[in-house]
Amino acid sequence: MVTSIDELDLDKKYSYADYLQWDLGEQVELIHGKIIRASPPLTKHHQEIAFNLSQFLGPKLKPVNCKIFFAPYDVQLPMKGDAEAFTIVQPDFCVIGDLSKIGSEGCKGAPDLVIEILSPSTSQKDLGTKYYLYQEAEVKEYWVVDPIHARLDQHVLKDGKFTLLKTHLANGHLQSPTFPELHGDLSEVFAD
Repeated sequence: MVTSIDELDLDKKYSYADYLQWDLGEQVELIHGKIIRASPPLTKHHQEIAFNLSQFLGPKLKPVNCKIFFAPYDVQLPMKGDAEAFTIVQPDFCVIGDLSKIGSEGCKGAPDLVIEILSPSTSQKDLGTKYYLYQEAEVKEYWVVDPIHARLDQHVLKDGKFTLLKTHLANGHLQSPTFPELHGDLSEVFAD
């Protein structure tokens, strides 16, 4: 069993089967088979927003037949042309309505809603690489939360492409088209 990322060839393409054989002691993701190290320890803002989001999501989605997971939680994303899983991400939050996608090792397939909380070390990946991965995998709704500027960009999938539905400020009201029960005042999310 591989126990250190230093034992791996970072230029090699790895599958989810390879990934399951590792016990690295640090979080990594696979993007098209390439190892991507997880972010450094989370900031105070990130932790506060994550806690607030869990409080915002939980009561609204509890009556809905879905599951909410938060990082670290493996999500295998199907990419066009890949017979095996070569893309495994760990979103900050994901909401899965199709419970058949949930297995002992995580989610196999696209969640319905993915939420990423920006930090200086993740913003480029969350707004670039992951945005396009989630779009290609046909995630129905993608929220990007910016704790520094107290805003949430709500993207929805339309005709295979993400469209910015709305940019919400800290005092705005959010309504999810994917989960109609998921709505409320975002001051709960951005509260100190």
